[in-house]
Amino acid sequence: MQTKISVGILGATGIVGQRFVQMLEHHPWFEVAWLAASDRSEGKPYIESARWRLKTPIPAAVAHMRVSPAQPDNAPKIIFAALDAAIATELEPRFAEAGCAVITNSSALRMQKDVPLVVPEVNPDHIKLLECQAWRRHSGGFVVTNPNCSAIGLVMALAPLEQRFGIETVMAVTMQAVSGAGYPGVASLDILGNVIPYISKEEEKMEEETRKLLGRLAGSAIVPADFAMSAQCNRVAVEDGHMESVSVKFKKKARPEEIIAAWNEFRSVPQELHLPSAPEQPVKYSAVTDRPQPRLDADCGHGMTATVGRLRPCGVLDWKFTVLSHNVIRGAAGAALLNAELLKAQGYLG
Repeated sequence: MQTKISVGILGATGIVGQRFVQMLEHHPWFEVAWLAASDRSEGKPYIESARWRLKTPIPAAVAHMRVSPAQPDNAPKIIFAALDAAIATELEPRFAEAGCAVITNSSALRMQKDVPLVVPEVNPDHIKLLECQAWRRHSGGFVVTNPNCSAIGLVMALAPLEQRFGIETVMAVTMQAVSGAGYPGVASLDILGNVIPYISKEEEKMEEETRKLLGRLAGSAIVPADFAMSAQCNRVAVEDGHMESVSVKFKKKARPEEIIAAWNEFRSVPQELHLPSAPEQPVKYSAVTDRPQPRLDADCGHGMTATVGRLRPCGVLDWKFTVLSHNVIRGAAGAALLNAELLKAQGYLG
């Protein structure tokens, strides 16, 4: 593109907001023109208001950009949102009503009937649901969401299996990185040398969102997938990368080589369209006995590939395996960015 599209970031100072800033620094289609955060950051240069936590330097183009009020006045028409759910419930509809395309990582509106919950490789057709939104009719604005950071890795592993074999039952146990709790997140004395077997509302999100993501679009509604789903979620002392131990029961018999081929051969619309943030291989199977591991595999495909391993028979269901995905990239900022690229490719962003 000769001229890049101006975008804004709501919640720009948090961990996910910083990932948006980082991932947009050299993006071929979009450039950051507006940053907004809480009242305490308003009017300050971004470099002063954001406690930068990422390994790469803060991009020079935004370092001295003034943080704006979190209001749609003077904001670009394309907004990436990285807000707490309580704040998002109020702000995201306000921006959509003002005519903005809100591409959000927040959980606030994910399960609303007229809001698309999208993983572009899995359910790109669900994007069409945005046409049912009242904001779209009144102002041209809309909201599109990406899923919970643990649901997204799971659904990327399940989608190829659902397509080829059908799924009857899913059981998943997560080991979720501390970065999923934001910053400062979990207190060090709570998590070091420890595992916390509770993350507020996480299990409910995984179970609901997975069925919505793998459901089908029927007119103006999503019919959820009909398989049984159980999730148990744990916080572990890992920086980045959500790992999940999964057991599945299929509707059709499957051999191990067929399952592995389903993962490795899985491609979808983002790969066909060569979207900038789309990994060449969205799901990758590792045959190494003790992989995937967060330290070694979370950054696979620049953090956008889900790595699967340890496929073996399950004594209760049919098969069990391990899946790992980068929770802040594929599970948050990268997921929303890929949604924006899909929206642009399909003509929703002008």
